[in-house]
Amino acid sequence: MSITRKLTLPATILAVAFLIAACTATTLQPAPEAATDTGWQYHAIVDVDFVGQHVKVPMAADVMIIDARPKRAKYDKGHIPMAVSMPTSQFDKLAGLLPANKDTLLIFYCGGLKCKLSHKSAYKAEALGYTNIKVFAKGFPAWMKKQGNYAAVSADWVKKQIDRNADMVIVDARPKRKKYDKGHIPTAISIPDSQFNKHVARLPADKNKPLVFYCGGLKCKLSHKSARKALALGYTNVKVFAKGYPAWKKVAGIAAQTPASKQIKAGAEEGSIDIAYFKKIMATNPKSIYLIDVRDKDEVATGTLKTAVNIPVDDLEDKIKSLPGDKPIVFICGTGARSGESFYMVQDIRPGLKNVYYLDAELTVRKDGSFSVKKPL
Repeated sequence: MSITRKLTLPATILAVAFLIAACTATTLQPAPEAATDTGWQYHAIVDVDFVGQHVKVPMAADVMIIDARPKRAKYDKGHIPMAVSMPTSQFDKLAGLLPANKDTLLIFYCGGLKCKLSHKSAYKAEALGYTNIKVFAKGFPAWMKKQGNYAAVSADWVKKQIDRNADMVIVDARPKRKKYDKGHIPTAISIPDSQFNKHVARLPADKNKPLVFYCGGLKCKLSHKSARKALALGYTNVKVFAKGYPAWKKVAGIAAQTPASKQIKAGAEEGSIDIAYFKKIMATNPKSIYLIDVRDKDEVATGTLKTAVNIPVDDLEDKIKSLPGDKPIVFICGTGARSGESFYMVQDIRPGLKNVYYLDAELTVRKDGSFSVKKPL
């Protein structure tokens, strides 16, 4: 009996030890990860380099890059240059923007790996019969992370920034005499791309200040070339308004303004605008003139004309070179004194700027933008 116990006890101990080890090993093993649902992902995924080789100015006829994010909330503020806005939520409504050729390369993107919008749009395009569809799954965040890349912005975004006097620098990369002097975006400075290195000192000292370059539209390379030069200089917040001045004219209502410049009726004093004509134009087509209120900010705070831009006369000298030339400029103040001073300041500093006038009258503007005009005493 004792011999049996001696033989079985070690075996029993070993068995128990084996069971404990097995249980411990099972306990320490990590639990298997839950399966990730990837059924929503499109089957043809491309990377940032693939997209980059197709971003060209002008774009090839057989390629279309499509931003599937919401337009106002995302696309307007920044998108891959040359991309077309087709929010997934409006895909059916905007399907007419897709090319007629079903073999065209369509590259959809949105906000990154967790964003389903580009994948949804890709499947919708596939259902319409398109045969060459890709999804840039890492999307806009990955585009911006790649060194040398920059964002494009929309005309609506540019106008909104100008309307709220955003702290940024807009650069017109077109030839100065041939294009800029004939008409440009308000507040924009002229640095033709061909003379970029010569005028680089005009760029802000702060390398983090937003820079927005533009030129003559989607077929114009000048703004893109200048943007890359600015990035090489260390500027960190560089954007391109790729649709450029043609799109600006549409969003700002400048189209067909040239005839208006011939209709300005002059007043009795040199450089003045006829008071009756001023009232008429403010009532019928106020956007046909570029109206500048040269009073101090505290005066303007009590009321100014709705289409007026405030540039106090004390600040005007430094901004005269950037005044637009695409429509008549009319200076206003309270009595005609400072507006007249502004007119002659322009004549001294920028005599080549035509169609500049001032209101020689007593002007009272109420908080709601309504006003009354009287002949000067």
